[in-house]
Amino acid sequence: MFKALTNKEARTRYLDSLKFGLYCMTHPLDGFWDLTHEKRGTMAAANTILFLAILIRILKLKYTSFIFITVYWEELNIFLYIASILFPLALWVVGNWGLTTLFDGKGRLGQVYMATCYGMLPYPLIQLPLMIMSNFVTVEEGQFYSVLSVISLIYCLLLIIAAMGQIHEFSGGKNLLFTVASLFAMLVLIFILMLFFSMITQGISYIVSLVREMLFRM
Repeated sequence: MFKALTNKEARTRYLDSLKFGLYCMTHPLDGFWDLTHEKRGTMAAANTILFLAILIRILKLKYTSFIFITVYWEELNIFLYIASILFPLALWVVGNWGLTTLFDGKGRLGQVYMATCYGMLPYPLIQLPLMIMSNFVTVEEGQFYSVLSVISLIYCLLLIIAAMGQIHEFSGGKNLLFTVASLFAMLVLIFILMLFFSMITQGISYIVSLVREMLFRM
């Protein structure tokens, strides 16, 4: 991303690829096809969109009206909060790529990540004005806020599903099947990670107890 900001040609490509996200929002099938197959997207733009989504989600905690969000700051760990966004994203990218690779999916790991980030663009674009609006609406008008907030999430979900179909070159039915299967793959990855860390913890505990026993006997 630093190169994109210092080199004029790279900066132009970065800005064009960032604006192309708007085309993907309104023309998802053509947009996500061109994003990867025609190389209209860039990792720098994808990272920017992800950063904006995380930033808006954090700002919502501070600047959304207390009518809609109640935050207990003394209990909030901002790093764990950010991890709660990045960890599911990593699981989705790895799970979808690993599963589709076994069944002739054309998308590479980087392309899955890029397309997923581009699919998240409606979130910051919709949530930012909603965050501001929340401070000027009454409780009775709050339903309008809630509906638009849900729409932003559904919009992102539909874009991501469309993106996966285009980069893997799957038909509609096959794409939906592998979207659901990817969710199960995420659960499998969580189980493997839990098992791995459990074994590491037990191994460390055994080594520590062994060293203590040796020191005690000495």
